[in-house]
Amino acid sequence: MEIENKLKAMGLELPAAGTPPSGRAGAVRIGNILFVGGHTSGPDHRGKLGAEITVEQGYEGAKEACLACLADVKAVIGDLDKVKRVAKLLCMVNCVPDFGQQPLVANGATDLLSELYGDAGAHARSAVGMSALPNQACIEIEMILEIED
Repeated sequence: MEIENKLKAMGLELPAAGTPPSGRAGAVRIGNILFVGGHTSGPDHRGKLGAEITVEQGYEGAKEACLACLADVKAVIGDLDKVKRVAKLLCMVNCVPDFGQQPLVANGATDLLSELYGDAGAHARSAVGMSALPNQACIEIEMILEIED
């Protein structure tokens, strides 16, 4: 419960784990690797970066999407303290064509994971621009984690 206590101290909480459509899972465990499917920012963070969404709003949207990922992690492995290492993030930013600050938006998730997991939260990352995302979300994030029992 150490990670959830950190979240609480930060004034954050996990949303309810999602219910994916038939034939999909929010996260899939293969051995000690957990693949977390794409999770988006919520209704307060919809729109395109470089148009109606600021970098600061996108940063908050990235934290929100990361929390949604962590909710599915907890649903699959039962305890966020079982995350041994955050290995990889893919951060897809909904943006106008000439927007070039995707990494600054993705830092919302990176900073959160670093604060929660310390050195084990340091990860490889891609932050790329997209012309559209589901429900006009400003960001979608996928994760790959190493976990322990």
